[in-house]
Amino acid sequence: MTRTKWLTALSFIIFHLSFSPAGAQTRYIQAVDEYVPAPGQFVNTLPQANESDTPQTMAYKCTERLAGGAGQMITLGAFGGYVTFHFDHPVANVAGQMDIYIGGNANAGGSEPGIVMVSQDANGNHLPDDTWYELAGSADVDSVGMVVYGYEITYTKDGELHDIPWTDNRGQTGIVARNNFHKQEYFPVWMGGELTFTGTLLPSNGVQTSVKPEHWVLSSLRYGYADNVPNIDTLANSFNLDWAVDPISRQPVSLSHADFVRVYSAQNQTCGWLGETSTEVSGAEDLHLEASLQLAAGIHDVQRSTFNVQRIHDLQGRSVNRPSRGLYIIDGKKCVIHSY
Repeated sequence: MTRTKWLTALSFIIFHLSFSPAGAQTRYIQAVDEYVPAPGQFVNTLPQANESDTPQTMAYKCTERLAGGAGQMITLGAFGGYVTFHFDHPVANVAGQMDIYIGGNANAGGSEPGIVMVSQDANGNHLPDDTWYELAGSADVDSVGMVVYGYEITYTKDGELHDIPWTDNRGQTGIVARNNFHKQEYFPVWMGGELTFTGTLLPSNGVQTSVKPEHWVLSSLRYGYADNVPNIDTLANSFNLDWAVDPISRQPVSLSHADFVRVYSAQNQTCGWLGETSTEVSGAEDLHLEASLQLAAGIHDVQRSTFNVQRIHDLQGRSVNRPSRGLYIIDGKKCVIHSY
């Protein structure tokens, strides 16, 4: 992550976004921007894919399954596979509250945790191509020394209907193994023959508790991951934008809102007949739609400006001598200030 320091405390970036008419927005996902799964036993079936598909058609198929509260499921495959989506408004960071709910398909003893990332549309082009921040979860404090930051893995297709070999940046190798339950190709058929992913690798959570019959338990982590606990526990599947950190330095980042959300599979493990651990996603919601729409109201275009500090006020009308990140009234206009 690169941060810019302005030479004066009176220079700010003002991010102005355009939105639909008031009352038209919903709390659900509007659309999927990117769908890039790693190889896995449910890939090419959740959603269904064929070789004529493209990244655009697959994003549309995912949108059909996730948008508007549809509640259907997509798979992200093995480590690194991800989906990126957005709402029809920025999701506000409301102090003291969870901000986003993300559904999966976890069950008791069947946790396949995925890491959540968020981004702001800083360049105003409505694409998820700006800086990404990770929402830190419990492994940062519960598994110190066991989490691998900056982990990189490369999967290479080795013929049709074969196991998928992988190598990583720690000198390790392995395969995403085929099984007797899923007969289709495991490598995304609309992609090339090689996929590389980088992210935070969580410790393995799978333990084999019996041999005959073979039984595995995949324990849930304490908090902060998608597809980690059953959807019935809304709070445990909710995420706070205050958890945002730089993915490598782990330094906290203050965000007033998020424009894009990404979820990626965060473990590299195989658990016997269960196969690879793969995060699934079944939808997402803004947990405080009204606050998010209030944040968005009256914000337009993109510009950089220098203001007289006496003309900057918070939303309660109090003068702010040293404004920082947040929502302010500047010359009578509502603005989100990001100062560095």
